[in-house]
Amino acid sequence: MAVGCAGRFRGAARRRAAALLLAFGVLTAALAGCGGSPHHQPAAAGTATDAGVRALLDQRAAAVLHHDQAAFLAGVDPRATRFAAAQKAVFGNLAQVPLAAWSYRLVRTGAFPLPPAADGSPRTAAEVRLSYRLAGYDTEPVVSTAYLTLSRRSGHWYVAADDDGAVSGHPSAVQLWDQGPVKVVRGTHSLVLGLGSQAVLRGYASDADVAVPQVRHAWGSGWPGTVVVEAPQSLDQMAALLGAAPAAYRNIAAVTTGELGGARNAPADRVIINPAAFSGLSAFGRQVVLTHETTHVATRTATTANTPLWLSEGIADWVAYRDSGRTAPEIAPELTKDVTSGHPPTALPTKTSFTPTSPTLAQAYEGGWLACRMIADQWSPEKLTAFYRAVAKSTSLDATLRATLGVSLPTFTTRWRAYVESELS
Repeated sequence: MAVGCAGRFRGAARRRAAALLLAFGVLTAALAGCGGSPHHQPAAAGTATDAGVRALLDQRAAAVLHHDQAAFLAGVDPRATRFAAAQKAVFGNLAQVPLAAWSYRLVRTGAFPLPPAADGSPRTAAEVRLSYRLAGYDTEPVVSTAYLTLSRRSGHWYVAADDDGAVSGHPSAVQLWDQGPVKVVRGTHSLVLGLGSQAVLRGYASDADVAVPQVRHAWGSGWPGTVVVEAPQSLDQMAALLGAAPAAYRNIAAVTTGELGGARNAPADRVIINPAAFSGLSAFGRQVVLTHETTHVATRTATTANTPLWLSEGIADWVAYRDSGRTAPEIAPELTKDVTSGHPPTALPTKTSFTPTSPTLAQAYEGGWLACRMIADQWSPEKLTAFYRAVAKSTSLDATLRATLGVSLPTFTTRWRAYVESELS
């Protein structure tokens, strides 16, 4: 999973959201069928290992969709007692999740070396794609990768573990239901899946329900107009969902996951909350965070590797602060300090400026916001969104600026520098 940029908090009133995560791993797998033949049918001589494994995976997928715990656990190695207990807990944790689809696709067996089981039974490591959709919210699946240890006993394939791959650099993706019983709160425009109290989850849904119409007003249509929020209970759990070190997200209130690009059938997005940071925000700060992240959900299909971070982060902040009534110095205090001390920015924020350890991280966000605000003010909001969409389709920022705004990149930068000084002086 690739990690985009993130905002460092600079005060309780205006703590920043994270940027756009670029992928959920390999996110192009189609949904596989869920009605395969039972895994316990003995394999005939010469039958490929993969056929038996696919049958096992199909049975487990059907068991999840049909809420059949016995069938789900029947696919677990009877000698893997600890793993069986963990799988029983995971199955229970999924009980309230509104699934429209759930399937596994076998990518390969023999993903990494495994010795035989202690009793000499053969084992193989399978790389598997899990695809699932939430009923009423996901038009396309979320896709993640798992590495499963499979054992074969008396002609039957079983799942024996899902953590052996971590030792060899093949960790399985962590899902919210791996961390505890998932509670569900449905909002008008949102769905919140979380591990905390219902009251806290309702607060997330309320903020998301305010964010969606704001984003729709600013960005327009062409996106689902809903947002799915995942809310773990700790920073460590959030980091595990993202496959990252907790320190990287300590001061990040939320991140958005999804696959960048123009494909309409790209996998579904998720906004993932860091409860430790989010709980310290003011009501205004919480709303800014979720509106910022919801903007990333809306703009994701119009965001590509060609989109500079100052633009993708800037437009998310522009939408979040657009109707806030706050002044530019209130929203951009770090750049204000730089300008009033005689050190205004000389260039648009770079990709490096948006790294979590950058000493000018706050200024990068503020500079991107002011660039987008300038386009909306000096041209129009419609020109801003048209420019954003055009950048995704072009490899030349200068050419896109000339075609959509009628200025070169050097001229735009000069105007932005003057705008920053004028607004923050």
